[in-house]
Amino acid sequence: MTNASRDDGAHADVVQAFLAPGKLSLSSLPPLALYVHFPWCVRKCPYCDFNSHEWKGERFPEDAYLDALRADLEQALPLVWGRQVHTVFIGGGTPSLLSAHGLDRLLSDVRTLLPLDADAEITMEANPGTFEADKFAQFRASGVNRLSVGIQSFNAGHLKALGRIHDDADAERAVEIAARHFDNFNLDLMFALPQQTLEECRADLEMALSFAPPHLSLYHLTLEPNTLFAKYPPVVPDDDTSADMQEWLHERMASAGYERYEVSAYAKPHRQCKHNLNYWRFGDYLGIGAGAHSKLSFAHRIIRQARHKHPATFIEQARTGSPVQEEHEVGPHDLPFEFMLNALRLTEGFPVHRFVERTGLAMTSIEPALQEAERRGLITRDYERIAPTPLGQRFLNDLQALFLNDRAA
Repeated sequence: MTNASRDDGAHADVVQAFLAPGKLSLSSLPPLALYVHFPWCVRKCPYCDFNSHEWKGERFPEDAYLDALRADLEQALPLVWGRQVHTVFIGGGTPSLLSAHGLDRLLSDVRTLLPLDADAEITMEANPGTFEADKFAQFRASGVNRLSVGIQSFNAGHLKALGRIHDDADAERAVEIAARHFDNFNLDLMFALPQQTLEECRADLEMALSFAPPHLSLYHLTLEPNTLFAKYPPVVPDDDTSADMQEWLHERMASAGYERYEVSAYAKPHRQCKHNLNYWRFGDYLGIGAGAHSKLSFAHRIIRQARHKHPATFIEQARTGSPVQEEHEVGPHDLPFEFMLNALRLTEGFPVHRFVERTGLAMTSIEPALQEAERRGLITRDYERIAPTPLGQRFLNDLQALFLNDRAA
């Protein structure tokens, strides 16, 4: 399907089938983002619980996967016809394993099939072990305008402990290439790594800051279920040491001129990740690719979808017209928790009207949980805005759980 084969009248009919008269118009729906999942990597990291698969052959089936992505997108079009896409995020796995030609084809398909905002933020995740200067220059020429680089650490020993395919020299070289070709890029760093000291944590951040990245994401290493680290736990810093690391990181980022706008995200002015902000503000997103998830709003309902996770299964199912493995409607009892799970991650919190507009529920539906959160000093609120306090940010899981308990009641 191409733009030339579309029929505007048919599209309008399909859209109106989802939008009840007098309820919602296209303009009143949440902003829409596109997520594209690339499922392969060179090596599965022992801490990673994402849908990623080691490719053991000489070359992954790039053309077959790009065919499947296009088929997946074409089959999803009736759900989003008439809606402009404001951001694109290509994640993984390791999307930077794509060839320059493959990425160009992918973005060309997206532009052909979707009304992409002229100023859309288009982010691609990249692993330092896959950096080739010429290829990344071509990625930039294809339309990627934001790069997210998974550095994790600049310490060779810690990179080895994390199972990364790059070393400290690769990490520094990757940032230099990213800065050369992209004026907007993010660096991912992790802390509380196996055997890491506070001094080593500080050295990692100082090295990252020396490159003046517009955006930094600082993640505490967690031992996720169904990972190698969960099965064979490494020795990590104790709670007091990791808390000292986190406190120092926050203070140092503030002194360096970065705003902490989300639990783990820091940005220079006007450099927040627009795609992630859309998630946290309970916007809509269409996810295509193996294991990708979607959240889409209509007049009287919100649906969630999940694609088939295994790449070979996804390719086959997309070819036969059935890329979606699971779909369900988010019920009114689930909506408050789902909204708060995202919105309370933002230091700015959320305006009251956004909860009403994006869930269709009245504020009274969460009043008991709000009162309890306020009593514990976890939020501040007035008639216009609700936001987590510093204590609420520190004990975010406890704050979010209040709305899960409210749901259960």
